[in-house]
Amino acid sequence: MSTFLRRSASTSLACLAVGTMLAAAGGQRDTRNSQDAKEDKDEEARRPKLTLKAQPPVSVSPARVVLTAELVGGANDYEEFYCPTIEWDWGDETTSESTFDCRPYEAGKSEIRRRFTVDHRFRRPGSIKVSFRLKRNDKALATASVTIQVQPGVGGND
Repeated sequence: MSTFLRRSASTSLACLAVGTMLAAAGGQRDTRNSQDAKEDKDEEARRPKLTLKAQPPVSVSPARVVLTAELVGGANDYEEFYCPTIEWDWGDETTSESTFDCRPYEAGKSEIRRRFTVDHRFRRPGSIKVSFRLKRNDKALATASVTIQVQPGVGGND
């Protein structure tokens, strides 16, 4: 075989080998990406969703409104939501924060608190956005908000 043909054959085999290695590496990358996507999907299924409701959503000042934040779905032992600090931003330039005294977290045993209910009196009329946050230290873990409507009372400015 001539030198030219031997070089061409060697070059072709080297290109084929490199192409095969790249294809294999690409397949591994796709497997890793699909594994990451599966783990993200599993984590998303375990993570409860936070909702916030106000009752009544429309009232007359001074208005007493009951607010209920609820963790819906997900795992009962979702560690990130176990024993959080809760914060209410009332939308009227006031906030409230509370913490709980909890036992150390144990996977499969510790249960998250799913419902947080409070009532708040709104004295000024307007469209008011109330926010609820689950926090750990200064990091917000989950946030939900609801807008309520407070109409002027009998005196007009209450």
